[in-house]
Amino acid sequence: MTAEKETSMLPCARCAAPAKLQCPNCLKLGLPKEASVFCSQECFKAAWPEHKKVHSPPADAWLFCTKRGKARADAMPDFEWTGPLRPYRISPMREIPAHIPKPDYHKDGYPYKEQESRQQQIVPIRGPDDTAGIRAACRIGREVLDLAAAAAKPGVTTDELDRIVHEAMIERGAYPSPYNYFNFPKSVCTSINEVICHGIPDARELQNGDILNIDVTAYFKGFHGDLNETICVGEVDEEGKKLIKVTHDALMKAIAACKPGVRYRDIGDIITKHASANGFQVVKSYCGHGIGDLFHCAPNVPHYAHNKAVGVMKEGHVFTIEPMINEGSWRDRTWPDGWTAVTEDGKRSAQFEHTLIVTKDGCEVLTKRLETSPPLWWETPAA
Repeated sequence: MTAEKETSMLPCARCAAPAKLQCPNCLKLGLPKEASVFCSQECFKAAWPEHKKVHSPPADAWLFCTKRGKARADAMPDFEWTGPLRPYRISPMREIPAHIPKPDYHKDGYPYKEQESRQQQIVPIRGPDDTAGIRAACRIGREVLDLAAAAAKPGVTTDELDRIVHEAMIERGAYPSPYNYFNFPKSVCTSINEVICHGIPDARELQNGDILNIDVTAYFKGFHGDLNETICVGEVDEEGKKLIKVTHDALMKAIAACKPGVRYRDIGDIITKHASANGFQVVKSYCGHGIGDLFHCAPNVPHYAHNKAVGVMKEGHVFTIEPMINEGSWRDRTWPDGWTAVTEDGKRSAQFEHTLIVTKDGCEVLTKRLETSPPLWWETPAA
């Protein structure tokens, strides 16, 4: 994940020097380039405390405009919603106790260390100490995801799932990595039906037949561990269950191919082949990523075929694979909150993610499911 993206030369929003680097959040929100280009990382960092305010809607805007599903017409934005889902009321951010070790972005939302690190260009080889730290964070992430998945039932709100994740992290001495990362307001991402990723937990009650992705990342003793799963809420139709199973299997096929010498670009070919054979399409806007002492770093791991990812896997590389697969078009749109990515046609999307480390002869899944993990739909006796 990069802090800036090249654009045409314009005056820097901070110092007016010639600039061609654009804030990624402004890109996602479609904000004017004139207010979002910077001449350097240093200018961007210095401007961040004030600049970040342009990403947030006012307190009475759409994030807070509904209560138990009853929208105020004067507050809901003029946005072309692609499916039936709508934003609901979001509760205030939960507190992080003082004794919990925190990443640098906890204070103002900007991950300084991540954006300045050489790990954005060079994939580190993780030694035993790093591996042990990442493994511990991954184990916490798995335990917490399992708690949230077990609680996801019709009538439960995604805000309640956020509470469960938040409190379970704190109980384990961990920090929920999404919390205030580029000002994300919650401790977990919950993506329902047509939401591809980065859904913000809110007051909407889960409905019978929803498909729900729960994306959990734990930050523990200086390391992150990232995973997600898509689950059935109540009784889901056969096409929805097929989408979930195909997405899971595409991930596992990709993981099975990981070993030293494999090109990162080849992962997308494997995933796309399986998705296409089942009539589904692969999202191109989001990819897997390196992880460790940073939440996001090199390598980038696209999930679509014929991508241009650079590099080959080496023993000690740690990264995620997290394919997002859609019933319909692969194209996405972003809600006015700047986070919630949805399918352009309103059809459903599913995702699964694991963090893994490349070993001498293959790879190890650090976020693997436990014997106590809630069963996925095809693992239940009724399936």
